Parts: sequence; C-alpha cells; structure tokens
Amino acid sequence: MIDPQGTRVCKFGGTSLADAARLRVVKAIVEADPTRRFVVVSAPGKRHADDIKVTDMLYACEEHLRRGEDVLDPFAVVRRRFEEMIRDLELDLDLASDFEEILREMQGGAGPDYVASCGEYLNARIVAALLGREFVDTAGLICFDAAGRFQAEETQRRMAARLRDLPGAVLPGFYGSRPDGTVQTFSRGGSDISGAIVARAVGAAVYENWTDVSGLLMADPRVVENPLPIKVVTYQELRELAYMGAGVLHDEAIFPVRQAGIPVHIRNTQRPDDAGTIIVRGVPAAADLDRHPLAITGIAGRKDFTVIALAKALMNQQIGYGAALLNILVRHGVSWEHIPSSIDTISVVVRSQELKGKLDAIQEEIRKECQPDELDIFPDIALIATVGRNMMHTPGMAARLFTALAEAGINVRTIDQGSSELNIIVGVEASDFEVAVRAIYEAFVPMQGTVPEPPPPLLPIPPSRHAPRPGSDLTP
Repeated sequence: MIDPQGTRVCKFGGTSLADAARLRVVKAIVEADPTRRFVVVSAPGKRHADDIKVTDMLYACEEHLRRGEDVLDPFAVVRRRFEEMIRDLELDLDLASDFEEILREMQGGAGPDYVASCGEYLNARIVAALLGREFVDTAGLICFDAAGRFQAEETQRRMAARLRDLPGAVLPGFYGSRPDGTVQTFSRGGSDISGAIVARAVGAAVYENWTDVSGLLMADPRVVENPLPIKVVTYQELRELAYMGAGVLHDEAIFPVRQAGIPVHIRNTQRPDDAGTIIVRGVPAAADLDRHPLAITGIAGRKDFTVIALAKALMNQQIGYGAALLNILVRHGVSWEHIPSSIDTISVVVRSQELKGKLDAIQEEIRKECQPDELDIFPDIALIATVGRNMMHTPGMAARLFTALAEAGINVRTIDQGSSELNIIVGVEASDFEVAVRAIYEAFVPMQGTVPEPPPPLLPIPPSRHAPRPGSDLTP
C-alpha cells in the first residue's frame, strides 16, 4: 500500500493559484503533510469567470510583439497581477529585476515559448517564498533536443541529481530548455507532465495532482445528473476514458509516473478532504470485485464521427482488401479510429473533421479500387465507450448494455470491443448521444445512496517499480 512516510510530489493547477487567498489554501495543504516535499506550479488561472489567465495575458504580449507593437502596457498588467499577489501575501520578495529581465528578453525576440513560460516561472518564485522552500528552475533540467522533442532519460538523470539532496523545493511547470538554453514548452498538459517528471525523479510514493474538481466522475455531469465519483481507476482505463473525451487529466500527461508505477491522486484544492480519484497501474482482480462493487468504471463519449461502410460478397477471400481501403485513407492524410467488420462487410470510423473537403474523392477511389457491392456513408455518429476493469469478470455485460439502449429506443450503428474486454464502444446517431449515455449509466449504476462505500483502496507498489525502465521516452 502507499507508504504514508514516502515523498509526495504536489502539482497545483492555475485555478488553485489564481490569487493570494487561494495561495494561502495551497500553503495550508502542503504544510498539513510533511511528506509533501516537492511542489510544481502552473501560472495563475482565472480568479472569476470574466478574468483572464496569466498565460493568455502573456500570449497577448507576444501577439503585440509579433505585430511590431509596444508591449509595455500589456506586460504592465501581467506585472501588476503578480505584484498584487506578493503584496496581499505580505511576502518579503522583490521580483523587479526578474520583470525587467523578462521585458528585455521579450523585446529582444526571445519567442513565444519563453514568453508563455514566464507565468510559471514567476508564480513558482512566489510560492517558494510563501512556503520558505528553495526555488528550482526547470530550464536546464527538463530537456528537449534541438528539434523540440522531449528527452526523457536525460531529464530523469538531471532532475534526480538536482533534487536528490534537497529537503523540498518548488518548481515551475510547463517548460524546460533545448541544448542551446532556449526555453521550450510542452504542447499540452505541460504542468501535469512536469509534476509527473519530478515525481519519477524523486521516486515519489504518490503524485498528488491538485485541481478544481474532486477527481474523475463516472460520466459527464452535463449529461448525467450527479454521477458517482470514481475512487480508483487504472492507467489503462484512464487512457480509454481520456481518448473518448473524459476531462480532468490526460493520460499522456502522466506517462512518467505510469512508467515508474507511481500512483496519481487527483485532489480538489477547495475541498481537500474529498477522497478524490487514485490512478494506479493495476488492482488485483479478486480483491477488486469486492472493493469496487460496480462492474463498470466510467462512461465517456464524443460526437462528430463518420462511418464509411462497405459490403462485398466473398470479401474474406480477397487478400489485401482491408489494406487497399486503408491505403486510400492514408493517401488522403486521414487516420481511422475503429474498424468494425464481419465476413462480407467492413466499416471504418473516422473523425468527421478529417474528411472535410476529401470525402467525395475518397468515395470515388473506394469505388474504383475496392469495387464494393454497397458503399454507405453515415455522418453525425457519436461513439460511447463503457469502460471497466471488472467487465471481463461479470457475465451479461453486453446484454445489459444493449437492452438498455433498446429500451431507450436507441439504434446502434456500430459495435466494437477490444481483445482486453476492458470496454465496449457503440456508435449511435449524434442526436441520441445524451439519451444513450444516460440509459447506459442507469443500467449499471444503482440509484444514489444504494452503492456501499468501498474502503480506502489498497495500492501495492513494489519499490522496484519506482525505478525507470531503460529506453523510455515521452512525446508530448
């Protein structure tokens, strides 16, 4: 199980760091547990609905520079935001020289990555002063090559060496640097990735990702009213749910800790006593059925897919038929999502966006090269994934799912289930999406209050899992 004395790395998102009041909350959270030694921070987010994130303010500065306009006024707004936080926190911290250097670098053409990174840099300086911990810059520690590709093993080596003997530190998220010292940012989920890198480097017992929600929910609350929270989810389940649109945390952003077998605990900064969601490599199946009484873990889906459906007699006897179909998509730069098939039919599910301006030409080539008996195009399809590590151990899962859809009057266009039996994906008309999700949820989740609360999850983590695997990499 999680070692209560093991090091914890905490990453706080922009909403958690938006102003002085929230920074005080962060300070209380960190100081409540002495094992929370390393803190990774984002740039300040919105303080209210009509506010502007600091990163967006910095991008506005870069836009002024790109157009050859004076950047003094927009940068002054950024500076005032940070100076206000320092004043409200009553910190003995003077960042005047930092602001002046940043302005000089901006005006000297440092580039958009440098400009965008300044929000995390300045916020980390403030949080370090607030917590009384050392500030450690990630430039020179998080490494990219000259082409901007992340270098996982060199980063691991440098970060581990830098942090090894420190009692604690605060680090900015989102960026590192290239060999020439040029700042390079991650393309997405940058602070989440940075936190995961730090957790791997120090061999953390757990990586706490503090945000503005109390973990993952079993369904989108905009579709299902008050869905149950997910207590424990495996990395594989998270990948399936994230692929189908579930928010909070993208699976690619936590690759470093997944590789090392370090659990991720998603927590709510404003509700620190909530259980949150724990993401783990795996849970013993025999114990999990008792501790996780529901057969499914979550439901997620997305709209805007198109199905290209072919039928041809004796298709199975024509070697290379499927390859010919997929090669047509390749030539047009179109990637496919799923390929449901039977003995004489094959369907390709594609994001509708990828077919814009290409569909007519693709159909013409399919008719010419594949010569199908029938070719149908079904636009406006939604895919819904029902995901659960216990599905393979529970008889009647598919029957329950399709009965629920039938009783709701939903026509299923496509069906796909992976060999892992971790999920069942159905395609329905986009107009039926919300009704279908609710029908599936109600079929598998008892009424609120009837599900027994499982005990805290047991998370066996052999120490060897903290060691990195050789030859690993991460492409953001």
